[in-house]
Parts: sequence; structure tokens; C-alpha cells
Amino acid sequence: MATMAPDAAEIEALALAAAERLPPLFRDHLADVVLHVTDFPDAEVMEAMGLESPFDILGLYQGHPVGSEGAEMTGRMPPTIFLYRRPLLDAWADGEDSLEALVTHVLVHEVGHHFGLSDSEMEAIEAAAADGD
Repeated sequence: MATMAPDAAEIEALALAAAERLPPLFRDHLADVVLHVTDFPDAEVMEAMGLESPFDILGLYQGHPVGSEGAEMTGRMPPTIFLYRRPLLDAWADGEDSLEALVTHVLVHEVGHHFGLSDSEMEAIEAAAADGD
């Protein structure tokens, strides 16, 4: 019986499995997006987002959305999706969804920012990804 909270590698594995359930167009574009799992956002993100607590954010997309002007610039960092392990674990403990469902939800939301999608479009994609479970 596991008694330890999932570590960053386990959260990453859940996110990668969720990404595999996304529509092919998304998976193709995500090939160049870095997935990074860390315990908390850094001080720069905290300040930029106006967060009062590092538990106030579950994930973050940093980079140019697909098709935006300047998206092909050279010398810039690759687009990155950050998943914040400790806030995710707290949300999981406080909620009714499985950790897999929560990670899928956050990943789809952050992927949606990459594609410039509306909330309703993200909800439809999340529902399709959940059907793959």
C-alpha cells in the first residue's frame, strides 16, 4: 500500500497519459511544448500572477499561443506547461475527482491557452479525453 504522495515523476506520467488521449492535432503541436512538474510556482510567477499563496495556481502555460505573431521567433525559450504538484495534491485531497481527472483538467486548460481556445472548447476536449479513460 502506497503511503507517500505522488512525486513529480508520477504527476508527469499522469499528464503524459492525458496528453496521449488528446486529439491528434493537439498531440502534434504539443511535441515542441515542454512539460515541467515542480512543487510550487517560483517567486516571479507568484508576483506576475498576483498570487497570495503558492497554492492559488495548479498549472501555467508560458509561451506564444499557436498562430500568434512572433511564435516563430528564434532565441526564445520553448513553450512550457508547468504543473504545480503540491497545489494539485491539495486540490485532489479537497475534491471529489481522481488525481488523474484533475491532472487531465489542468493539462487541457493549459493546452487550451496554447491554442487560444475558449472555456467551452476546452470543456469539450476535456470530455473527449476523459472518454478515453
